[in-house]
Amino acid sequence: MNEQASPQLGAGLVFAVVGAIAFSGKAIIVKLAYRHGVDAVTLIMLRMLFALPIFVAMAWWASRGKPPLGGRDWLGVVGLGVTGYYLSSFLDFAGLQSVSASLERLILYLNPTLVLLLGWILYRRPLRGVQLAGMAVSYSGVLLVFGHEIGTVGREAAWGASLVFASAVTYAVYLVYSGQLVQRLGSLRLVGLATSVACLCCIVQFLLLRPVAGLAAMAPQVVWLSVLNATLCTAVPVLLVMMAIERIGPALSAQTGMVGPLSTILMGVVILGEPFTAWIAAGTVLVIAGIYVFTRAGQR
Repeated sequence: MNEQASPQLGAGLVFAVVGAIAFSGKAIIVKLAYRHGVDAVTLIMLRMLFALPIFVAMAWWASRGKPPLGGRDWLGVVGLGVTGYYLSSFLDFAGLQSVSASLERLILYLNPTLVLLLGWILYRRPLRGVQLAGMAVSYSGVLLVFGHEIGTVGREAAWGASLVFASAVTYAVYLVYSGQLVQRLGSLRLVGLATSVACLCCIVQFLLLRPVAGLAAMAPQVVWLSVLNATLCTAVPVLLVMMAIERIGPALSAQTGMVGPLSTILMGVVILGEPFTAWIAAGTVLVIAGIYVFTRAGQR
């Protein structure tokens, strides 16, 4: 029994680590694309355009042999797709125009605390003292890095950080309200359908706000970066994390995901040339330590 469990554990950990690193690369690719003069509306449209066939195929695969969705289920899928994926993704892309990839990843890493706070506000779920302590430590780490960035970048960092935080809030809303739909539809089917809705929203937004003819003058590097973003940093991490959860469970998968902020910071320094200071190091340690304490307290 242990001999069978060991390969499962090893494979699950590999899937979780690679998925976290691949997903964290999204911010790096977005920052690289912004260097070619593209805006957030166009960039997120390209990402979702290339990702749409993958998510449609995912939804089709997960729907085989299952009854069709009713009107209530479709309403839930559309609502979650708009809030959890479309708004969250667009706000994140817009925020990355003004903040570093490192700060963006640390803010998004606060997502579990936002889920808990929404549960307390909406359903009066109790908060434990240890969880509050972990939250205080992690938020102080983000504020430390944020204060440093305000001093170097200027006031526009505050606007960018606000957009990224709003992105984390909208995704937390998706997680809180997706519970019943996940039970009825399954996680893979829901993700495929909801992300397909988000892809269509991003494409329609571009058609309404930007001239299609402007794509002809776009740098070809933006297209290739968007293809990479849609596959390696969007679809692939979703599948890898799901396979990890099947093998090692959600708790250990979430803890392994702590490599995400570290990999983003490392890639930001190596690829983007972002500075790595003692302030960023201290803030990152506080965020990761706080979230670790927070998640461990929740498991108990």
